[in-house]
Amino acid sequence: MADRLNGYRILILETREEAQFSRLLTEQGADVLQCPMFTIHDTPDPAPIEAWIRRFVAAPCDDLVLMTGEGLRRLMKVVRRIGLEPEFVASLGKARKFARGPKPGRALREIGLEPQVTTEKPTSEGIAEMLSRIDLRGHRLGLQLYPDKDHSVLVGAIKAQGAEVDTVLPYVYDAQAADANIVTAIDEMAQGRIDAIALTNLGQVRRLVEVARARGCEARLREGLAQTPIASVGPVVSDELKSHGLHADISPAEDAYFMRPLISAMAAALGKNPPRARAAKAGNHSAAITRLLAWIR
Repeated sequence: MADRLNGYRILILETREEAQFSRLLTEQGADVLQCPMFTIHDTPDPAPIEAWIRRFVAAPCDDLVLMTGEGLRRLMKVVRRIGLEPEFVASLGKARKFARGPKPGRALREIGLEPQVTTEKPTSEGIAEMLSRIDLRGHRLGLQLYPDKDHSVLVGAIKAQGAEVDTVLPYVYDAQAADANIVTAIDEMAQGRIDAIALTNLGQVRRLVEVARARGCEARLREGLAQTPIASVGPVVSDELKSHGLHADISPAEDAYFMRPLISAMAAALGKNPPRARAAKAGNHSAAITRLLAWIR
């Protein structure tokens, strides 16, 4: 089944764990173009994170909600720096662990642990809905947050169930550093140099639209998306597209909302036509590749 996407140029919007997606696409023969959506940095002040880790070691939480795999990996980076890895991992093992989708689960397995529950919907709303079915009265719940989102509704919902919430934010985003990459991606689509754009989370849709509006190129974005097949990993992303007047052209089968089924759906859909971006690449091919290789490096 290899080389099913041979010759097709697929744009992916690089976020926390898109390296795996890129590898899977490349294995199918795709020419993968990665557009960084933001840069991730450690939180400037490590003191609150260190204090949270020490609290967790001294008195393990009854429950732990991991919102992102990146969050746990950044926590482990601090844990190792302060010399508490065995103690922290042991404390994690005592807590009931909830994962917002599959990515935190993968991060837990890297340190030999498993989530007890993974949300059906990988969103904050999905976490709140899942926890609403559980008795949390008197529990102390650790909540790993991620940047650029107001988590007050989720925190309030957990507290309303009688739990004490102990939050930690292990990293921050530098979004503006990647704006130029997104504008370049928009130009590549508008000039017909991309065979498909693959979207794996709703934040990618929001960032595309936000940057296009801020840079005065929303019309060009819509022009590019109108002629570039949009592949959506599932209904959460597809609904976000609809909220901006866009639609997914390619989606995996129902209840198969993961990277591999998405790639299979893309191969089936794109395979009906030859790679249309090939001809468009001829004119300005050299300049485009120079820009895009700069992203990957």
